[in-house]
Amino acid sequence: MDGYAVVKTIHILSSAILFGTGLGTAFFFFRAHVPGNEQGRLAAARTTVMADWLFTTPAVIIQPVTGAWLIWRSGIPWNLPWLVASYGLYLLAGLCWIPVVAIQMRMKHLLELQGIGEPLDERRYRRLYRAWFLLGWPAFTALVIIFFLMVLKPAG
Repeated sequence: MDGYAVVKTIHILSSAILFGTGLGTAFFFFRAHVPGNEQGRLAAARTTVMADWLFTTPAVIIQPVTGAWLIWRSGIPWNLPWLVASYGLYLLAGLCWIPVVAIQMRMKHLLELQGIGEPLDERRYRRLYRAWFLLGWPAFTALVIIFFLMVLKPAG
């Protein structure tokens, strides 16, 4: 089997994992935030944090490594406008994702404390949730645009 095809397949699968896990856990976590669903919120927070460590983090690492190798192996210039735009968008997504992971971990901790009987700091929790929600949009949008750029490979 051709090495290029193997690395390209890994690149495509890791992009699907990155996007799919991000979208899936965000949906799951968002839906768990209905009034009176404290146990659901805790389960969703635990699952979301775990999924980020097990799936999203490896995909975040694999994407630039395989992408750089594919560019090098294919011989296309690394500085094509659509590639440069992709790098910037990936950086934007990462700059949103890193604080999102930290926020999810803080939210999970607050919910775990609530689970053992400590009062939930609702104000802090809502502030974290709002930041989590708002940071998700530019990251999600950036990844969608990257998919379009990778598929279309626009000239100039």
